[in-house]
Amino acid sequence: MQGWKVERHDPLHRKIIGRVYHHFVRRWFGLHLRDVDCDFRLFRRHVLESFPLVSNSGCITVEMMTRIEQGGFSVVEVPVHHYHRAYGESQFFNFRRVARTLTELSRLWIRLKLLPRRDVSGAATPPRSAA
Repeated sequence: MQGWKVERHDPLHRKIIGRVYHHFVRRWFGLHLRDVDCDFRLFRRHVLESFPLVSNSGCITVEMMTRIEQGGFSVVEVPVHHYHRAYGESQFFNFRRVARTLTELSRLWIRLKLLPRRDVSGAATPPRSAA
């Protein structure tokens, strides 16, 4: 189960950047989700244990959802409410972090889309059947 934000309660610039990122990631990774970065997810254990996750940054959401779709698992999307940040501000929106995210997404794309699917050990993995 994957959430999608019904209405995003953020400043306009964050909504625009979020939409651009979302469309970029969907097209580049071939994802069929309404909201790749919604943090509401609920999966059966066997789904997550069926593939390795190697990202250790915010790109892990893209890696997880790409591997789930590549594995043929079905994803049910549910609407969730998004609330404006009560206090503090995002630490993400600076040039260094955005550049690092783009670099990590590029490496992830090469690993998941350009090269043959391989597990962490380097052994080729057969296509997974739908569950």
